[in-house]
Amino acid sequence: MLRAVAVGIPIGLTFVDCFGYVAKVEGISMQPALNPDSNGNNDFVFLSRWSSRSFRYNRGDMVSLISPKDPSQKIIKRIIALEGDLIRTIGYKSRYIRIPEGHCWVEGDHTGHSLDSNFFGPVAIGLVTARASQIVWPPNRWQQLKSELPSDRIPLNLRGVSGRRVDSSEATDKLDTEE
Repeated sequence: MLRAVAVGIPIGLTFVDCFGYVAKVEGISMQPALNPDSNGNNDFVFLSRWSSRSFRYNRGDMVSLISPKDPSQKIIKRIIALEGDLIRTIGYKSRYIRIPEGHCWVEGDHTGHSLDSNFFGPVAIGLVTARASQIVWPPNRWQQLKSELPSDRIPLNLRGVSGRRVDSSEATDKLDTEE
């Protein structure tokens, strides 16, 4: 018995560290993608650590990260923009921001009900610990999590707004014609 535990623990730790683990998602910040019901039923997701080993993420990926405001807390958000992208913020101190090197912009899907980059700014990519790949519980919610961006949150540089220093009226005019 002791021998089985002595062998099993390192194998289990290696699996969690290299491949991933299941985590409970609490709160409403990722509704409707996660926890769509407000009746207290929580989704459990598989967090793939394998995909985070290279620190390469895509816009739209749902990721787990260490909270920049409380390092003892892990949060799940969607990557909206990557380094070099120009983003129009929602309530951040600057209306427009270019994401610095080594950072990303994360937001909850439930706008206005999420502590995200609109509150704390760009996040160091090193704080991202895993990519949420699928809902594993409850059984009626089993599904792959899609890597998708809401159409109104696509970075401005991907909408054709110039990469030079942006005049806010230029960015607003461009967005107004597209929406």
